[in-house]
Amino acid sequence: MDIKTTEKTGPAGRDEKDGGAAETATAGDLDGALDGDLTDDPDTDPADGPEDDLEDGLEDEAAAPAGKETGAGAAAVVSAALGAVALTGTWTGKVVSERETLVGQIKTSGSGTPAQQISEIYGDAWHSTALVNGAFALVALIVAVAVLLLPRHPSWVRAVATAGAVLAGLGLLLSIGTYFDLFLSLPTAGS
Repeated sequence: MDIKTTEKTGPAGRDEKDGGAAETATAGDLDGALDGDLTDDPDTDPADGPEDDLEDGLEDEAAAPAGKETGAGAAAVVSAALGAVALTGTWTGKVVSERETLVGQIKTSGSGTPAQQISEIYGDAWHSTALVNGAFALVALIVAVAVLLLPRHPSWVRAVATAGAVLAGLGLLLSIGTYFDLFLSLPTAGS
C-alpha cells in the first residue's frame, strides 16, 4: 500500500524537558512509523496492536489460576457452610436421633427401668445427634485447614476459610461436650 505524503512538517510542539526545543515530524518519519521501522523493542510484533497485547495478558493470567481460585473459593464457602450446619444441626442428625428414640422405645417397652428408658430413649438420641453434628464439623475443619494451608489464594478465600475453621471448631467443641454430657447431664429417674 503506497501512501503519498508531502514534505510538510507537522505542528511544532514544545517539549518541556528539553527546555522548549521544538520537535517536528517529517513525512519520512511517518512512513517509517507506519511500516514499523521505528520500533526498538524486538519482542513487539508490528501486526499486534495494543488490544492484542492486552488480550494475551488477560488470557495468560486467567487460564491457570482461575481454576485454582475457583476451587479454593468453593472449598472455603463449603467449609463455612458445613461449620454453620454443625452448629445448628442437620436433617440427617434429626433423622438419626428419631431413629435412636424409636429403637430405645422398642427396647424398653415392657421391661425397662426408668433409668434405662431415659438412657435408651433420650441419651442415645442426644449422643447420635452430637456424633452427626461432630462429623459435619470435622469435615468442615479439614476442608478449611486444607484451603488455608495451600498458598497463594485471594484474601477473601482466606477470610471465608478462616470463618469456616472457626465455625467448625466451635461446632466440634459443642458436639464433643454434648456427646460426653459436659454441658447438660441426662436427667435421673425420680428428679
